[in-house]
Amino acid sequence: MTGRCYLVYALAPAGTTAREANDRLNLYVDERDRGVAVNHDHFSRKPHGGFVVLDVQTEEELARLDESGPLEGWSVTVHPLTFSLTAVGFAAQTDFTLEAYRDTTLDELRVAERRDRRYWWQAA
Repeated sequence: MTGRCYLVYALAPAGTTAREANDRLNLYVDERDRGVAVNHDHFSRKPHGGFVVLDVQTEEELARLDESGPLEGWSVTVHPLTFSLTAVGFAAQTDFTLEAYRDTTLDELRVAERRDRRYWWQAA
């Protein structure tokens, strides 16, 4: 098998609270036998749900993408990514996109970013 990153896009059923959706998605992300979780986030409005990018390098990890696990009953779609062949490739694609399409870098954005207590990453 040739490795690749996959985008998993998941929508919770109607009536699911934001808290429950967040908890369920986090359980999914925490299942390490699906591959390396490279990135994930939750949707801030309805429909609740979120996405995760998984670095899948084995047949066993790939097979787990067909299993809903904690997202049973959700609408889940899985998309293989073209250029993100590993977690490092995903990060490189982020850098490439910023530089090629916006003439900036993550470091430049970090320096220019306004201070905001909601930005948890600024506390690091």
